[in-house]
Amino acid sequence: MIKPLLLIRRRFTSIRWRTRVTLWTAATLAGLLVVMFARLADLALTQFSLQTAERPWLPFVYTPLIGMLVVWLTSRFFAGSQGSGIPQVIAATRLAHQGKPVAHLVSLRIAVAKISLGTLALTGGFSAGREGPSVQVAASIMHFFHRYLPNARIIRSEDLILAGGAAGIAAAFNTPLAGVAFAVEELGRKLETRTSGVLLSTIILSGMVAIALQGNYNYFGHLDVTDIHLDIVMPVLVSGIGCGLLGGLFSRMLLWPQRHQRFVVWEWRRMHPVWFAGGCGLIVALLGWFSGGMSFGSGYGITSQIIVSDVGLPWHAPITRFLATVVTYFSGIPGGIFAPSLAVGAAVGANAAEFFHLGAQPIIALCMVGFLAAVTQSPITSAIIVMEMIDSHGMVISLMAVALIAKAVSARMGPELYQQLARGFLHSPAPKPAAGTSRQ
Repeated sequence: MIKPLLLIRRRFTSIRWRTRVTLWTAATLAGLLVVMFARLADLALTQFSLQTAERPWLPFVYTPLIGMLVVWLTSRFFAGSQGSGIPQVIAATRLAHQGKPVAHLVSLRIAVAKISLGTLALTGGFSAGREGPSVQVAASIMHFFHRYLPNARIIRSEDLILAGGAAGIAAAFNTPLAGVAFAVEELGRKLETRTSGVLLSTIILSGMVAIALQGNYNYFGHLDVTDIHLDIVMPVLVSGIGCGLLGGLFSRMLLWPQRHQRFVVWEWRRMHPVWFAGGCGLIVALLGWFSGGMSFGSGYGITSQIIVSDVGLPWHAPITRFLATVVTYFSGIPGGIFAPSLAVGAAVGANAAEFFHLGAQPIIALCMVGFLAAVTQSPITSAIIVMEMIDSHGMVISLMAVALIAKAVSARMGPELYQQLARGFLHSPAPKPAAGTSRQ
């Protein structure tokens, strides 16, 4: 009697550890791919800046052509890789829970497309980020490894997709805590108790891989904020309400094609997606020319300068970045809105700082959190991402307060952006693969 019990226990222990090794291998690979994506994105942005520095006319030709090429490749071979990637992951978790196929939303094919086409789009100067796409990349890797679990019933497929998405945030922002918060707050809303420990460890491991490879750096630099007193109350209220309104407007604009599908512009986009992307590329080029190049790319460079050097920005900087990001999203290229949203918030803060007497850095931090929280309606994740850039513990309550205010204001203007966009992937049929392509 004792011997069979020992055998069962050993077998269970073996399965448990094989499960952990499989998940940790997947998390490590996901972290490596996200770091590689980050390096490629940096190279793409640098290349665009070098090519256009002496040729200000180049974006008027190059950006539309790149947009057309990327959208043609996306629609022809890699349907499901367009846009942010976060709505696809949310939809994939729901479809997996219903036992439906998700290979058109998370797969190795999608991961490769997201990295390659996302990088290609950034060489054209589109206002897009790599953070949302990193969520879909990591979720695709984790979903792929589900088949190698010794017992697939131990961890549900939807839980693994959720963990992969959160691991993507952890690795992209170099903040494992933000990945955990994002898993609970945006992607899944809950984790099963019996698997939460293992899944959370995979999220943290993916973030640690990114830290090991890129160092314990701050994503946009370091905000030097001194002690904060009661004079922060008014800026918190103003920033929360103002950024809440701007972020709510931003979300409503991104949902415009979904809410008004019969509008003539979106009807034309459905019939001619490649030409539409070329038109969007031309608008991005015009906005970049008007802004002196400030609206090109993810916004990482100019935002880092604002934070580190406290440089001033022209009044139109937040407007052109705002519009360039909206038009980029409309184009249908693979690209996210996290970094551009933080860039819009930083630009708003830099312009609004002169109206307060706290210095620019605290106002920039408040507006970055406020705008991102309003767009995503994920206040905890937004606050944690910016908290990582600040050593002063005195702003923790202020950042949480502005995030909650901005989220409340934005929620009055419309539904949660990612949750609403995910509905489009839930009700659309899975695309048929092109000849010669694989449905991993």
